[in-house]
Amino acid sequence: MTLAPSELILNEDGSIYHLHLLPEHIAETIITVGDPDRVETVTKHFDTIEFSTQKREFKTQTGSYKGKRLSVISTGIGTDNIDIVLNELDALVNIDFETRSIKKDLKTLNIIRLGTSGSIQQDIPVDSVLISKKALGFDALLHFYENESHRDRAFENAFVKHANWSLEKSKPYCILANQDLFNHFKEDNIYSGITATNIGFYGPQGRKLRLNTQDPQMNKRLESFSYSGESITNLEMETSGIYGLSLLLGHRALSINAILANRTKETFSSQPSKIVEDMIVWALDRIALL
Repeated sequence: MTLAPSELILNEDGSIYHLHLLPEHIAETIITVGDPDRVETVTKHFDTIEFSTQKREFKTQTGSYKGKRLSVISTGIGTDNIDIVLNELDALVNIDFETRSIKKDLKTLNIIRLGTSGSIQQDIPVDSVLISKKALGFDALLHFYENESHRDRAFENAFVKHANWSLEKSKPYCILANQDLFNHFKEDNIYSGITATNIGFYGPQGRKLRLNTQDPQMNKRLESFSYSGESITNLEMETSGIYGLSLLLGHRALSINAILANRTKETFSSQPSKIVEDMIVWALDRIALL
């Protein structure tokens, strides 16, 4: 099957449309961050940098850390951007741009998110690090793809019932992290849990400035939910899209979160840059061992 120009969009130099990358520009292990400025916060630790580019909010640098070739790419905020980044990263390794056809031998990428997040459980403190065992997506992205065999339906249904979830919202979808990556990064001093991915930062995460939220008790319902001994631990805006699309496309994904806020205690880190830096250094050392 040949992919039409309207479906696989390439720039004049042959690079993929939004990311402005050619296949040789990326490594097989990719770190995603939200903020373009955070790319260099990661790559300043690299031994070498071989390539750098930026288009819109998508900034990419590729180099090596302790002998391992890595790429770091900024996604911007939200699963709408994750839809672009994940599909275009997959296209870079699994579609032949010259013939515009899907390759017979498909590659698997390691995709590791280094992001920030807010805890909704009292026992997960500010300035800790949490890896996401599962993601519960409130964003609807995965509903636009065939996904029936990949979701934890029992978890979804239990949550919808517990939270009295409004039918005006999309149904939450639950996706697991890659188990091999999860096991590789799990340590005694690192928290793990279920990450809820929200469609926005204010109302969708229960914040109230001048607008009332549809469900003032939403975060309390999230905090009190438990199914098979598992609870929702934290809120952010990308993990479910990364987990869902990675699973559908055959890639391995893990989300690592610096906990900057505790929404239950209404506290925020006094040193957010330090915990993000500590997370980056720890994660890079673990990634180098993959």
